[in-house]
Amino acid sequence: MPRTPEENERIRQAAKEKIHAAAMTLFVKKGYHATSVEDVAKQANISKGLLYNYYKGKEDLLAAMIQVRIEEISEVIETAAAIKTPIEQLRYIVDGALDNVYQRPEVYRFYLNLQTQPEDDRVLAIYRQQLNEESRKQFEVQCQIFEGLGVKEPRMRSLFFSSALHGTMLMMATYTKGFPVEKMKQQLMREYGSCKGE
Repeated sequence: MPRTPEENERIRQAAKEKIHAAAMTLFVKKGYHATSVEDVAKQANISKGLLYNYYKGKEDLLAAMIQVRIEEISEVIETAAAIKTPIEQLRYIVDGALDNVYQRPEVYRFYLNLQTQPEDDRVLAIYRQQLNEESRKQFEVQCQIFEGLGVKEPRMRSLFFSSALHGTMLMMATYTKGFPVEKMKQQLMREYGSCKGE
């Protein structure tokens, strides 16, 4: 019995996720430029031909991975903006960010590394700009959240919050064992969940 279009799509998505995971592992370990398509296929335990069935090459694969990441960030922004109260919007961002890094620290490290690549890297600079632009959008939503909390200088408060949040995420990605995730969430909310302490 032939597969349904839905089954075919599910198989395609599963294969792409497997390829993305393999590429992520190798890009983190060896770097983008030192990783070949053959390396990715071997890591994913598929043929090179199958990989080329989905992607034209390594840069096409990276572009697809960046698109997935941008969609994830965009979904966080849209979901947070749709929540009614500013305090719950902020809690959603804190919980989502820390849970994500705790569950997938290598993903955070990979995209952080990509966001800090040299501007002269003709391939990676394009994707660095795309990720940084999406981060700027998230920052603007955060500014609106702090406005809603009645903060006097919402942009500065958002900047402090982003610095604390990303610092926490970096610590989590670096020191994964025994990191007090829930306590850090509570501390961030205590520090930034009101207009006190400005």
